[in-house]
Amino acid sequence: MPNISDTPPEAIQQNINALTTDLEARIPSKKLDQNLLIATWNIRHFGNLTREWYSGDGDSPKRDLHSLLCIAEILKRFDIIAIQEVKSNLRALRDTLKYLGNHWSLILTDVTAGAPGNGERIAYIFDTRRVQLSGLACELVVPEEQLNAIEGDALRKQFARTPYAVSFKSNQHTFILVTAHILYGTNTAARIPELKAIAGWLAEWTSNLNAYHQDMIVLGDFNINVRGDLLDQSFLSEGLYVPPQLQDPSVTRSIFNETKYYDQLAWFRDVSTNKELTMQFINGGNYDFLPFALSNRNLSKRSLSYMISDHYPLWAEFKI
Repeated sequence: MPNISDTPPEAIQQNINALTTDLEARIPSKKLDQNLLIATWNIRHFGNLTREWYSGDGDSPKRDLHSLLCIAEILKRFDIIAIQEVKSNLRALRDTLKYLGNHWSLILTDVTAGAPGNGERIAYIFDTRRVQLSGLACELVVPEEQLNAIEGDALRKQFARTPYAVSFKSNQHTFILVTAHILYGTNTAARIPELKAIAGWLAEWTSNLNAYHQDMIVLGDFNINVRGDLLDQSFLSEGLYVPPQLQDPSVTRSIFNETKYYDQLAWFRDVSTNKELTMQFINGGNYDFLPFALSNRNLSKRSLSYMISDHYPLWAEFKI
């Protein structure tokens, strides 16, 4: 049985080389003490792994070592990546870290119990040469008085998948990332209470001068359908800001539907209420892996979505 650290077959290595060349052309390079690259990626069913270079018709899951190499090559371009849909089985995640090397680390939640949670975890992986943990890790728990609110769009129960906040430090600058995977539900209206609740919680936290830190970025899969729709408005209702570069129609989120706006990277920038992000935003975008990842295998988009993902990574570069 091959191992992720083994030398891959020549055809796979050529494919990885082409992917790496494209990544170098399209993603900013890491610059010591100058920039910070933060990404969010919903990696579809990121759990088990078939430890073969090429998975066969009878193999389950279809994600194999070739596809994991593609995922790892994309991840290594960034300093911190928030990953959604990490499953209870951590084989693919552990192999990814093994391939990335000893200077990479992770912090993650336990498995979310209950059917709406879909047996998922939320994780951060990060390059310890560039980023360190700075002390805080917590999950968002809604106060009882908010659960008892009578408004029609109030959150009536805890989150299906609890948002996860972790503080990091880079070049002596401390900041908090909050990642979430909002309930998809049977209809779009079911997502509004979670979106409004997390926006309100973040606004209250960043306004509290006694909080651990006010420099906060929220990122993840918020299952927002269309730019400007009610879900989008709910997400932005407390003053969260999405830069124009990430609102551009060309920055697609789904490999299947160019109009979907699921994944987000946002922060506060209201100086008057002490909620301004102090890190300077430089640029951001997605990474379309379709032209290169597994391009030598003639796969359908559906098949590729289970081997890589049905979401593109979304990233932002900051000056620190």
